[in-house]
Amino acid sequence: MRRKDILPRLKTDEPFDMLVIGGGATGCGVALDAASRGLKVALVEKNDFSEGTSSRSTKLLHGGVRYLEMAVKHLDKGQYHLVRDALKERGILLRLAPHLCHRLPLVTPLYKWMEVPYILAGLKLYDLLAGSAGIGNSRFLSRSKALGRFPMLHAEGLKAGVLYYDGQFNDARMSVCIALTAAQHGAVIANHVCVTDFIKEEGKVAGVRVNDSVSGESWEVRARTVINATGPFADRVRLMDDPASQPILKASSGIHILLDKRFAPPDTGLLIPKTEDGRVLFVLPWEGHALVGTTDEPAEVTENPRPSREDISYLLRHIGRYFDLHVSESDIKAAWSGLRPLIFDPKASDTANLTRDHLIEQSLSGLITIAGGKWTTYRKMALDVVDHSVRRFSLKTRSGCRTDRIYIMGGADYDPQGGVRLAEKYGLDTQVAWHLNRAYGDRAGDVARIAASGSGALLAKDFPYLEAEVLYAVRHECAEHAMDVLAHRTSLALLDTAAAAEASGRVIDLMAGELGWDLERLRKEQQMVNGRLLIAR
Repeated sequence: MRRKDILPRLKTDEPFDMLVIGGGATGCGVALDAASRGLKVALVEKNDFSEGTSSRSTKLLHGGVRYLEMAVKHLDKGQYHLVRDALKERGILLRLAPHLCHRLPLVTPLYKWMEVPYILAGLKLYDLLAGSAGIGNSRFLSRSKALGRFPMLHAEGLKAGVLYYDGQFNDARMSVCIALTAAQHGAVIANHVCVTDFIKEEGKVAGVRVNDSVSGESWEVRARTVINATGPFADRVRLMDDPASQPILKASSGIHILLDKRFAPPDTGLLIPKTEDGRVLFVLPWEGHALVGTTDEPAEVTENPRPSREDISYLLRHIGRYFDLHVSESDIKAAWSGLRPLIFDPKASDTANLTRDHLIEQSLSGLITIAGGKWTTYRKMALDVVDHSVRRFSLKTRSGCRTDRIYIMGGADYDPQGGVRLAEKYGLDTQVAWHLNRAYGDRAGDVARIAASGSGALLAKDFPYLEAEVLYAVRHECAEHAMDVLAHRTSLALLDTAAAAEASGRVIDLMAGELGWDLERLRKEQQMVNGRLLIAR
């Protein structure tokens, strides 16, 4: 599925039933839900699929232990319902995208005996809320067993631990695969297409004007319903529709750093339940590295936010407190920041207390905005907003929501042991074969065949990413820029900035051959990569 083959379908004179603005998790989920009900759907994203918040999460499919604590402490129904829904959705995603998701045990270290009953009771309640969608029972760990699970923990003063289970996933590929699954069901999906204005007839939204940032071409897209699913940018789109609209969101920045794998065992994560200022901190194994995050600070909504030195120091300081390992800025392989769109509450004193639940708003002109929520509940958010749109605009569907039964691309015939067969059949390195199996699921053989035809070289030393993945991303996954491949089709730019910079030249050359780039485009691509891979130190 090449991007150039999709764009002509977006230029039809006949109106779509639904146009979705935003190609993150929620927008892609809306497109999949609506298209699978038989609606004629288009989706436009000004950057790449999952470029913003949806590729910069903590990589956890979780209900939110902290949100449950706030729900109980403050008798907050919104937080309670969010956790309940998220735990249900966690189970659905683990089932529908088994190649991109897996169960992950996490340890909470406890340095005071009085914390043990409180934390254990909270996590038992977490298990109880999951019900039949539970993925493992929380349990007490002795001091020795906690250290056995996480041997780099600071041992002095450690009393015990509690083990519980959540889900982990590849967020960037998940979002891209949801978009591609929507396309399988008939949706027209277009990345790097920006909405510049609304088309209105008798004061009602009848479509949008768009601009293709690659070609510079502009045109109109007509639609009976327009959905604003732009995450932290939702208020900007609302202002484009109505300059008098009041904000409904407040952004919170969450930063993450990537460290060497020696900072996390390969099969267990760590939850630090309360840092010096009461925030939660995770240390997780991810793609052969240790992922540390996250912060929760009020932030301005900007493109490509960068982590501050203060936030990086905050994370390093806490790693130093909890680990018997020396850590410094020189250990950081990559760092990135994501913006969380939180429903605005003028009474909230800090973003940590803002709800992660979602809301649906319809403007006077008919623009529908879906805002708030969290990655794990994207499918529920999509279901709610499509139901709302179908009712309000009398859209004719073939069926109700089916996304709890639709496998995400690559998941339908996924073989958990497929890495063994890929290695044997195509002569692949074992690590590469297992990577392809997890990243592409039942499509891994398609990538392996491209590799076998002469594109089997690694993009970067010590990483399993192949040149074949660049070609596959262009031919089948709508990749248009080098950063689309480095950050969203593979995760190299999120794992190791230096390795991504080293691989960028080869990625650009391969894409140039596929897409016919001239010297000026080659220069711009390298400039774009250099700008994006800068790291705040």
